[in-house]
Amino acid sequence: MANVNHPRAHVWISGRVQGVGYRMSTCQAAETLGVNGWVKNLPDGRVEAVFEGPPELLEEMIRWCHKGPQMAVVQEVKVEYEEPEEIQGFHTSR
Repeated sequence: MANVNHPRAHVWISGRVQGVGYRMSTCQAAETLGVNGWVKNLPDGRVEAVFEGPPELLEEMIRWCHKGPQMAVVQEVKVEYEEPEEIQGFHTSR
């Protein structure tokens, strides 16, 4: 279970998570919840994301990462908690 004292979650998602709309769907989910951060594809086929916000919303985003969009096949979600950087908004990059 996640430590709810941390307002920043750094997440790496592996499986079939590139080319299936994972980044765009993550961005939409984060914006809907009001979570700040970013998401990007990694050269090794994983997706990396950072989420900042209230602990209960971070946990909801992490749960979302375990399923992802319909075409994704998530095999693993690794989470590390860090000090926040006070990111504003949510964005996606390649």
